[in-house]
Amino acid sequence: MRVLIAEDHALLRDGLIRLLEAHDFEVVEAVDNGPRLVPALVDHRPDVAVVDVRLPPTFTDEGLKAAIEARRQIPGLPVLVLSQYVEQLYARELLTGGGGAVGYLLKDRVSNVADFLDSVRRVAGGGTAMDPDVIGQLLARNTRDEPIGRLTPREAEVLGLMAEGRSNAAIANALFVTEKAVSKHTNSIFAKLDLPPSEDDNRRVMAVLTYLSSR
Repeated sequence: MRVLIAEDHALLRDGLIRLLEAHDFEVVEAVDNGPRLVPALVDHRPDVAVVDVRLPPTFTDEGLKAAIEARRQIPGLPVLVLSQYVEQLYARELLTGGGGAVGYLLKDRVSNVADFLDSVRRVAGGGTAMDPDVIGQLLARNTRDEPIGRLTPREAEVLGLMAEGRSNAAIANALFVTEKAVSKHTNSIFAKLDLPPSEDDNRRVMAVLTYLSSR
């Protein structure tokens, strides 16, 4: 799997390269600034990009804006954002830009190697990977008049765990219920969000994006 990294801190950048290569990823390039990121993504078209939000020259939201621009030029380009903070405006634009294949993790999550690698693979495969703290900050809005407001508290809880990228089995373990119960909740979620039957995992991604865009 081909990965492009955008990270300005040399030690973290080197650590990400070593970690990914040790687990059979191919790092095609590692850039350290915002202006270089979009050309590198367009040139390499990696299977997934791991992007820091704050890059030179401004150290504000350079990486996130570059990721959004790259996805405009290459629709569906998988992007996993890493940050110490939640940049709400641009984060919502990235996550609801359509198609899935996006993730947003706080940098503390990288310390859990298995979770981080799973997130990289999930985003590369077209799924979503959301840090629970990111979800909490993005979704602080009243939704009574939105489709999401049709969900029961339990269904909203299941959808929140789905947004983190958890499987039905993992959701069942977290909620101490059966997978059959989780399946029943997810089917109800899809129906209430007006998501038609599909043969693939696209409904899961669309349900998560509906969840994010409505908050």
